[in-house]
Amino acid sequence: MHTYPTQAVILAGGQGSRLRPYTDDRPKPMVEIPGTGTPIIGHQLSWLAAEGVTDAVVSCGHLADVLQEWLASAALPLRVITVVETEPLGRGGGLKHAAARLPDPSQPWYATNGDIWTRFSLREMAAFHAERDATATLALARPRIPWGAVETDAFGHITDFIESPPSPYLINAGVYVFAPAFRSLLPDRGDHERTTFPGLARERRLAGYPLPHGAYWRAIDTAKDLTEAAKELGASHPQGA
Repeated sequence: MHTYPTQAVILAGGQGSRLRPYTDDRPKPMVEIPGTGTPIIGHQLSWLAAEGVTDAVVSCGHLADVLQEWLASAALPLRVITVVETEPLGRGGGLKHAAARLPDPSQPWYATNGDIWTRFSLREMAAFHAERDATATLALARPRIPWGAVETDAFGHITDFIESPPSPYLINAGVYVFAPAFRSLLPDRGDHERTTFPGLARERRLAGYPLPHGAYWRAIDTAKDLTEAAKELGASHPQGA
């Protein structure tokens, strides 16, 4: 029987420059999904709580006080503490700094980027991680290409036009399961995706969990992503949103 993680880190320190003017007065995770009245991080905390997480550490940076004020005033479904980077540590250093505040360093933990809006079973991902005895497991998404695609036959005749087809490649979806030992492998400064992850991959200790078919996932990077997320919410009502 698997023991599912009950603790998580949310990396919420990004400036979100591509989301301006929405991020002129708030950090990226505090941007509201139109029509919901709830910021991105609010959706994330609800999802984590529904998946059995009881404690979350939110790593703040840009306009940290805005995020901290909202967390202090909102009715949250789990315990939340915040940590603030007083100087830039990089993604890996920031993750290590935040993970030091998790309540139980001997247990596995989840992490998510603060600009991801998604719904899928974290428990199933944690079971996948445990079955492979991985040190780290990345959720993998297959995003839609923002352009229309053209199909041709062997003679160069166009046979079809496909609007926003799925990418042929899987990408890092920004959601993770980590073994307790993972924190010690993180750099104090710098990017773990250039150091820790490649090292684990060489040792076959890094696993990739493809998101299940039909799982909702979107990275909120631009104003268009906000519009698309609101449209998708209205069309499909993602579970728990």
